[in-house]
Amino acid sequence: MAAEHQLDATAYIQHHLTFLAEPVSESGGFWTIHYDTIITSFIIGVLVLGLIWLVTRKATPGVPSKRQAFVELTVEFVNEQVRSMFHHDYRIVAPIALTVGLWVLFMNLTDLLPAEIMAWIYTNVFHLHNWRTVATADVNTTFALSLSVLALMIYYSIRIKGLGGWLHELYGSPFGMRPWWAAPLLISFNLLFNAIEYISKPLSHSLRLFGNMYAGELIMILIGLFALTFGFPSLAHGWLSGLGTTGLWLLQFVLGLAWSVFHVLIITLQAFIFMMLTIVYLSLAHETHH
Repeated sequence: MAAEHQLDATAYIQHHLTFLAEPVSESGGFWTIHYDTIITSFIIGVLVLGLIWLVTRKATPGVPSKRQAFVELTVEFVNEQVRSMFHHDYRIVAPIALTVGLWVLFMNLTDLLPAEIMAWIYTNVFHLHNWRTVATADVNTTFALSLSVLALMIYYSIRIKGLGGWLHELYGSPFGMRPWWAAPLLISFNLLFNAIEYISKPLSHSLRLFGNMYAGELIMILIGLFALTFGFPSLAHGWLSGLGTTGLWLLQFVLGLAWSVFHVLIITLQAFIFMMLTIVYLSLAHETHH
């Protein structure tokens, strides 16, 4: 029995990186539902919208409260970013950018929650052995967001330019279709370059966010291994074995705090980059290529 419950560093990391998942079909494969990602992202989305709704509900025309001032500054900041890059009617793009930016930011912030404490809560309170808190560390989340932005980009392109104008850009730019005798070859190159562009946008948009958040989550888990070392003394080797219980916990706290302070910058920066790329891609949908 002791051997069955023996835990090592590999098992610890795999436990924290395992989704609460269920295959759609019995054979498994690509189509698998990650319940933790869906539920966590939905709860965070509701909380963000609820927070904004509460602030706007209590908004006053006079001297704003601290919360109202913070929300107004955030909205004005997003509007300024959109106005500086978007030379058309930004009243539609700004709310989309604000929603995406805040949603990604708060999903990223869950990476600052202590891994060991959250694992204990999931196991002992909710009786869930596997549950990942950081939704943006799941590539399915980042791809879903980036594909949604791509769909909006295509939608606004067709809405503004018409279906014929959008299709004409696909096969008519960037090389044009003249001279006429080279038109078939030029159209082929145009379609190829545009296909690469449309594929690369969601790839770069999603993988950048996923890579940074996955790496941050993994580093948090590695720092948490100090707690595992305390719980399983056989894992402590070399200078770690001489630290003792207090020393291990203190070292874990210091490393976790230092990484959390640095990780806040990464979390905020990645949410900002994701929002700005959303603005850029929607702006491109309004541009006409000749």
